[in-house]
Amino acid sequence: MKYYPVHTGYPSYAEVNLAIEAAFAEHGRGGVQMPSKVYVTLIENGDFRTMPAYLPTLDIAGVKIVNVHPNNRAKGLPTVMALTIILDVKTGIPTAIINATELTALRTGAGGAIAAKYLMPRKPVTLGLVGAGRQAGAQVEATATALEIDEIRVWSRAQKSAEAFASRYSGYNARSVSIERACDCDVLITTTPSVRPIVMADWIHEGTHINAIGADAPGKQELDPAILDIAEVFVDDPGQAIHSGEINVPVSTGRYDPAQVAGTLGEVVIGKKGRSSPDAVTIFDSTGLAIQDLAIAALVLQNGEGYELPFP
Repeated sequence: MKYYPVHTGYPSYAEVNLAIEAAFAEHGRGGVQMPSKVYVTLIENGDFRTMPAYLPTLDIAGVKIVNVHPNNRAKGLPTVMALTIILDVKTGIPTAIINATELTALRTGAGGAIAAKYLMPRKPVTLGLVGAGRQAGAQVEATATALEIDEIRVWSRAQKSAEAFASRYSGYNARSVSIERACDCDVLITTTPSVRPIVMADWIHEGTHINAIGADAPGKQELDPAILDIAEVFVDDPGQAIHSGEINVPVSTGRYDPAQVAGTLGEVVIGKKGRSSPDAVTIFDSTGLAIQDLAIAALVLQNGEGYELPFP
């Protein structure tokens, strides 16, 4: 067994996007085993989730353990930290332990990039960002590999964070703006931990594609439910989205019927589903899939050297 530390074997976004796209395609074809993630709530602190999966096309199986602690930033710690354990498919022997903290950000960014690639008909694009944290950066970098970005408009509750983000991505004509202005875009990316809607339906125009990233646990939501009524919603996985995605609160309150979901991103990638017209509003409801973690783990196992940890 090998241990892969935090700075070993980071793949490029070009590699990650291709790997994540292939994983979603397998999901769309029904060629994976992946139970919904299991949540354990750590009262008043955060939670951790376990995410098992088997991806036969890559002959890889394993489980990721990932936490989300929103108050960690004040302690100088990452909000999200993760560990992936890979098992030998034939024997069940653990073959690798991977520090997946950075890899989680990479694979989530790639998921959004793939959604934008398939669901945004206009190119180049103006990106609108609601939230300016680590995942917002991952979304920009992954999307820049998949699409040409003409401009970035970013909003954050902390204006200094938005200004710093805009400075970091000045090469894409990035600037700090009001939240309403950020929503006036081609591709809107929301990456906040909000538990109440902060993006209003009146701010969204025809043809916008939205990557709803922040709602990844029960009770979280970033979008006005009225947006769901006018949009074509594509989820990464129906079970996870109903439990903990952007649609979880509207579903639990009876505001949104899961039957309204237009399809999965995997179905979009394989050409089975897609946006109905260039003027349609589309949403990718991202909860994060264990097969994404296996796909990026396969890249690390291919490129990294790691440290030997004898087992059994």
